[in-house]
Amino acid sequence: MAKPKSVDEYLDSLPDWSRAALQKLRKQIQSAAPHATETISYQMPAFRDGDRLLVSYAAFKDHCSLFPMSKAAIKTNLEQLQPFVSGEGTLRFTRERPLPAAVVKRIVKTRLEENEERRRRKRR
Repeated sequence: MAKPKSVDEYLDSLPDWSRAALQKLRKQIQSAAPHATETISYQMPAFRDGDRLLVSYAAFKDHCSLFPMSKAAIKTNLEQLQPFVSGEGTLRFTRERPLPAAVVKRIVKTRLEENEERRRRKRR
């Protein structure tokens, strides 16, 4: 795939299942962080929280992934995330085992809190 110029271009290039799964994920993230802005980062759709990346996501051959961009966010929510954790910083999901909306919301809220704490420390 050529480098996508927009999130819509990225999503439009995907097979049906992946596109539907990531469009659903996109709406869940937007709901949890309505002020976040969309961007492409590392050739993947991502959301920005002001000056910091919040989360990104992508489709692969046999699964989709949510990247919280924080090992701490995964560790803090490990009990809920355990079935989806792949490696240290990735949540994998499939058609058969989708990410629950509550999990997405919890990760996004945790990342918003982390970003705000970083801003507070920076202002001191």
